[in-house]
Order: sequence, then structure tokens, then C-alpha cells
Amino acid sequence: MSIEYMNIYNNLINLTTNKNLYKGLNKQDVFSDRLLIFLLHFAFFLNNFKSEKNSVILQKIYDFNFRQIELSIREIGYGDQSINKKMKDYINLFHSIISEIHFWDNLDKKDKKKVISNYLENFAKIDYLVGYFEEYRQNLSKKNLNFYLKSVSNG
Repeated sequence: MSIEYMNIYNNLINLTTNKNLYKGLNKQDVFSDRLLIFLLHFAFFLNNFKSEKNSVILQKIYDFNFRQIELSIREIGYGDQSINKKMKDYINLFHSIISEIHFWDNLDKKDKKKVISNYLENFAKIDYLVGYFEEYRQNLSKKNLNFYLKSVSNG
């Protein structure tokens, strides 16, 4: 595995562990809550850098990240059949998120809140999360993909 992909994965994990993101959670956060936040970050990341020029490298990043997710699920202790089902569910969920945020720029704030709340239904502070992901997207757009491949910390 390339260190470049690990840098991106670790940066996404660092963003996902931001305690402020969980302040509006109506319960104790669990693996699935953190995974949803991770998938949202990753979806915005891929959406931002999506281009014909980047397609091969983004596919490699996608494959690497989902392998890392699978390893995390294995560490939790699930069996092979359970892992296969969970991975299929997570990949389908991720593709649903990608579809929903594809036209993010064309959505008004109300529709953005609806998109985020569809995935983060246990979170009360949706306005905060919409603002957070708007800022995250803006930060992504200020740099090129190579910056994130080489960067160890880019929160």
C-alpha cells in the first residue's frame, strides 16, 4: 500500500474524530456514526477532485480506503460472512452519498440540511454540520490532489 493513500486515509480519520462533529449527537457515538462522518468526508473529497485526469488515482484511493474500512471491521471482531454483508452495505451507502452530493453546489441550505440529516439522523445540530462540510469543501478546493497525496496533516 502506498504511503500517499495512507496519508489521505489518516487525514480523513483525523477529520472524522473531530469532537465538535459529535456534540449534536443524540446518543453515545459508535463505529457506525464515525463511519458515516468518514464516508461524508470521503465523498466530498472524491467529488472535489473528480476529473478524467484524476480517475485512476481516485479509484486507487477509493479501493485503499475501503480495504482499510474492511480491516477496521475485522478488528472489531466480525466474521467473514458478516464482514462481506457490512462492506456491501457500506459501499452502497457511500454510493448513495456520492449521488446525493453530486449537485451540492446547486442545493440551497434547506436541501443541504435534508441531505445531511438523511444520513446523520441521530445528529441534532444539522446546521452546524452543513456549515462544517461547506467549509471542508472550500478548503479542499483551495489545493490540488497532489497536496493531499503528499500531506501528512491537512485538516
